[in-house]
Amino acid sequence: MGDKTQVLISILKQQPVVPVLVIQDVASAVPLARALVAGGLKAIEITLRTPAALEAIRAVANEVDGAIPGAGTILNARQYQEAVDAGSQFIVSPGTTIELLDVARKSPVPLLPGAATASEVMSLREEGYQVLKFFPAEQAGGAAYLKSLSSPLAGMQFCPTGGITPANARDYLSLPNVICVGGSWVAPAALVEAGDWDGITRLAAEACLLAG
Repeated sequence: MGDKTQVLISILKQQPVVPVLVIQDVASAVPLARALVAGGLKAIEITLRTPAALEAIRAVANEVDGAIPGAGTILNARQYQEAVDAGSQFIVSPGTTIELLDVARKSPVPLLPGAATASEVMSLREEGYQVLKFFPAEQAGGAAYLKSLSSPLAGMQFCPTGGITPANARDYLSLPNVICVGGSWVAPAALVEAGDWDGITRLAAEACLLAG
């Protein structure tokens, strides 16, 4: 677990925002990922919410220099393995199950498991996890809730996702227990559909400045 934790931390700490993508068309995956990488966002979470997701991960892994593709919305062991086979370098789940913990234990690819309560965080800490996805962040209590966990659950780090925007991202990023945030605003559907890759690169570059 220690080595995989360090791999995950090294991926997440590269940037303040991990783009969370719902890709409808495989053809958009490569230019979208290139636009995000050009703006400074190399780690990219492609969610398994569409039929195009696995092929999109495979295309990004094979064709986009500098990209670190990850898979999100992983719900079971089959999806975990399919995402790894497609080239995912990290796996993200909205919550945690025994099945996911079992497959993650056997896989060389690290898991960023979802948690929303103190008990869930404690359970995952017992399993050896140090970095978790806090989801759904805004609906589960927001930055104030996450701040309240920093003292009793010292040493745990989070990637809050869910309702994060440029307006509230700094509230999270200023917390000592936040390593980065997940956000979809850097790749809005309208810009993707229009093929406005320069616009997405600008949004990615602006997101990188949130670390300052």
